[in-house]
Amino acid sequence: MVKNKFVADYQINASKKIVFQYLSTASGLEEWFADEVRINEDKVYIFNFDGEDHPAKLASLRINSHVKFEFFDPTNPEEKDHAFIEFKLEENELTQTLFLKVIDYSDGYDDDELTAIWEGLIGKLKEIIGG
Repeated sequence: MVKNKFVADYQINASKKIVFQYLSTASGLEEWFADEVRINEDKVYIFNFDGEDHPAKLASLRINSHVKFEFFDPTNPEEKDHAFIEFKLEENELTQTLFLKVIDYSDGYDDDELTAIWEGLIGKLKEIIGG
């Protein structure tokens, strides 16, 4: 299946430190992003959406800057083109405005659907953090 790369920036009125914990921890992600997030003994994140588990590896993490989760199919270890979600916190140095860049590389949705999904998710995140 062909994957689609969706990239969007959202202004967040909160500190990097506060926002980052919602992007990088299982408990933080569970509050706004997934129905449930667990980390197993192999340090694999298990994201549960609508009763379905989606395992992901923490591919990269830079404290208060960015985090990337690569989703994989445990039944297909040969797969190379993994879907991923990446969150980057970027600050405009002139205005001190914080932006959350979302990079969603996945299949199953077109840009319009992803725009609606992410606007809803980011709206929920902003409600929680007050930003």
